[in-house]
Amino acid sequence: MSFKGKDVISIRDFSKEEIEKILEEAEKMETSLAKNIELNYLKGKILANLFFEPSTRTRLSFASAMQKLGGSVIGFEDITSTSVAKGESLIDTIKTVEKYCDVIVIRHPREGSARLAAEISEKPVINAGDGANQHPTQTILDLYTIKKLKGRIKGLNVALVGDLKYGRVMKSLAYGLAMFEANLTLVSPVGLELPEQTIKEIVEKFDTEIIQTDNILSGLKNADVIYVCRIQKERFEDVYEAEKVQKSFRITSQMLEKTKEEAIILHALPKTVEIEPSIDKTKKAKYFDQVYYGIPVRMAIINLVRP
Repeated sequence: MSFKGKDVISIRDFSKEEIEKILEEAEKMETSLAKNIELNYLKGKILANLFFEPSTRTRLSFASAMQKLGGSVIGFEDITSTSVAKGESLIDTIKTVEKYCDVIVIRHPREGSARLAAEISEKPVINAGDGANQHPTQTILDLYTIKKLKGRIKGLNVALVGDLKYGRVMKSLAYGLAMFEANLTLVSPVGLELPEQTIKEIVEKFDTEIIQTDNILSGLKNADVIYVCRIQKERFEDVYEAEKVQKSFRITSQMLEKTKEEAIILHALPKTVEIEPSIDKTKKAKYFDQVYYGIPVRMAIINLVRP
């Protein structure tokens, strides 16, 4: 099973066996990190972080992962300081940057931009989020997190809560969870449901039974894993409508008390008002553990696809 030079654009591009291979490699990376073993697999290699949209965790975790592998990082997070601000096309940017690096990581507001970058570039391209479309490395680290914290994925009841229409994390994750035979409950405000085409594809491909509801309490009561996504305010045409939904669709401490004793809460972050702040201190809140797991997972991905 060779990943060398492979682009990472969509979770749909990977088989279950390939994802399992990545998870195995991530476990090895995590073990090395825990033992403070110095890794120089990518000494002399350069990763380009091209972030056309703001990011904290994804950008820094890719940078950290590359540096822990012995490589170095270039790139940008503010397009106003680049030639993009002068009108340079994505095609020209990619053709230029690939001359400076060995692997490209890209986040872009337009759906399909990562796929376009991969078609242009001779170097492997990793999608760090393209609009409201896909975020494959987040899905892989989420699967890794669930397996680490719950011991398995198959048969778990997972509730995906929040903005399922615009949340790119949720589209990728629903597909990945179904691939690993988890049971899905989709909990979202009316109008922000997971796209029907995505649900149809998952049901037909994996024979997964999916429950949908706009009632948070109903959606959480049987969940082993509660995965929350913020309302994607920046993708709404009406900001006031987004704020209204934000205030009405959130998880409180009282709700949490009615969930399973061993249930865990995950979140790709950043979170705003969708999780009551006091929940951070509970044993069920595992989103900061989830952040850590992004390092070994992205180390594994970069090391596998490097040319």
